[in-house]
Amino acid sequence: MSDLITMTVATQLKKARSEKGWSLDVTSQHCGVSKAMLGQIERGESSPTIARLWKIATGFSLPLSDFLGQDHKQDLANKFVEDEKISIETIFEYDQTTRMEMFNLYFAVAHEQRSEPHQTGVIEHIVVTLGSMEYFIDGEWKLLNVGDKAKFFADQEHGYRNVGDTPLQFLNIIYYPSE
Repeated sequence: MSDLITMTVATQLKKARSEKGWSLDVTSQHCGVSKAMLGQIERGESSPTIARLWKIATGFSLPLSDFLGQDHKQDLANKFVEDEKISIETIFEYDQTTRMEMFNLYFAVAHEQRSEPHQTGVIEHIVVTLGSMEYFIDGEWKLLNVGDKAKFFADQEHGYRNVGDTPLQFLNIIYYPSE
């Protein structure tokens, strides 16, 4: 993650915590990220992985794109890489009117990503644009190939994995319910 995005995430985390009135301890409990790691992220000393940033966003019941700031939401594929096995490009940042955001995700061969449950009522839509994948929902893995799509409630454990022998690319549209 670039230094600029690291500092933007740090600023946005401080802002979210301040708005909720949460201490680092309370934030840690809600997000499932250690107090020490949250402190390092807030001070800009550590860049969170994609998985960790998803956990933080979920803990605050906020869209992932809220943590990227207004100026850094485009072209994240080159800036937002975790172990060179996953990258995320923001296609549409979170929109207050539609309550949706859209990402283009890229997974290396054999990469698997699990996600903790999002807030109640969050719905994810996925469309495979390159390769083959399985998504995990309701306790089982389900296969999708190029052109296939799925929609599911993401307020439960879910995940994605590349089951092909080529890189995987898929669109992920996330709908957030009204509060």
